[in-house]
Amino acid sequence: MMNKRLFALSLATLFSYFAFSQGFTLQPGNPVTEKFSPERLQRIDKVIQQYVDSGWVVGADAFIARNGRIVYNKAFGMADAEKKLPMQTDEIFRIASQTKAITSVAVMMLFEEGKFLLDDPISKYIPSFAHPKVLAEFNPKDSSYTTIAARREITIRDLLTHTSGVDYAQIGSSSMKAIYAKNKIYAGFVYDKLLLADAINKLGTLPLAHQPGEKFTYGLNIDVLGYLVEKVSGKSLDQFFKERIFQPMGMNDTYFYLPQSKYSRLATVYTPDKTQHLVKANETTFPGINWDYPLTNGTYFAGGAGLSSTIKDYAIFLQMMLNNGEYNGHRLLSRHTVEIMTMNQIGNLNLDRDKFGLGFEIATKDGQAKLGQTEGSFSWGGFYGTIYWADPKEHMVCLLFVQEWPYPHGELSDKFKVLVYSALND
Repeated sequence: MMNKRLFALSLATLFSYFAFSQGFTLQPGNPVTEKFSPERLQRIDKVIQQYVDSGWVVGADAFIARNGRIVYNKAFGMADAEKKLPMQTDEIFRIASQTKAITSVAVMMLFEEGKFLLDDPISKYIPSFAHPKVLAEFNPKDSSYTTIAARREITIRDLLTHTSGVDYAQIGSSSMKAIYAKNKIYAGFVYDKLLLADAINKLGTLPLAHQPGEKFTYGLNIDVLGYLVEKVSGKSLDQFFKERIFQPMGMNDTYFYLPQSKYSRLATVYTPDKTQHLVKANETTFPGINWDYPLTNGTYFAGGAGLSSTIKDYAIFLQMMLNNGEYNGHRLLSRHTVEIMTMNQIGNLNLDRDKFGLGFEIATKDGQAKLGQTEGSFSWGGFYGTIYWADPKEHMVCLLFVQEWPYPHGELSDKFKVLVYSALND
């Protein structure tokens, strides 16, 4: 007859299987129950607080969940030092390029509905991308250039994997930055009354940095796909996100442009001055960017960089991915679609030690050797110092948010990863 201990273990195993098959929703948890060392989790407090006390970051928000249970969620420092506003765990951050994963999910939702195939040419849906050209020679004096014909069309898969040859406005290569600036193409932090359609249709007529599929070039690829979502769904990207992703999952603090009632919760962006003292960012810090764009009534829904959110909202999004596409009784994606999004999609190309899937960086065995982040984890971050990763093997969702650019002490992000994995106690 099974003894009580074995019976309890069997029940725990059965519960765990049932919970994973149903999909977790994030709930408060006990670190010990989820196999974390409380003493080692306190190391995170000490390290982040050290960075605050040293003046290297003004404020930070950190989050860890395992098995859907929140075992760590703490805020440090100030959201606005001048106003003496402490950082809160429900602070709203500019998540910038973390928008890309959400747009990629929107694309894959439409893919599942049979709206297109991943290897369709994007010109089938956005005609301005037909017959693409590749930059041959560039004249920095007047930003004029010559081109050669691309060997093939850009596909939707190329865009999802940043292998299309589309570069980045404002932060990309010098030649493409100049070409984009001349044609009023922006990186996404937009407060003017512009439309995504106008920008992407113009982008389609401009040269590529290299042949499609030739290499990984981080660029405006997902902004293009944001417009694809609009074209195929018949809804603005803002409306699609709200109706199909945010409302079903309860992501109630995620927006392109914040409602006025939430303005006070937006964390301030800081930047180091000439003496490396952190001061409030302004338009002279990085010309062309209004740091307070989330507080404007904008119309430009940049699928690659436009969202602001809380750490809890984004954790919900990541938990949905760990749940194989389902959260809170709503299925956004199938298990198989999540699998293809989180597998290597760039073949022999490399992203440092790692690979790239459809919207996420994918940790490899070699990548795991760097900091301990488990092979198969998927991750990315944002321009203002926000990072995230989800670890399917350890069933973890981890995020660290700051609001700083440039970010000279960005090694805090790597230290956070080390601290998380070294706190595991199983």
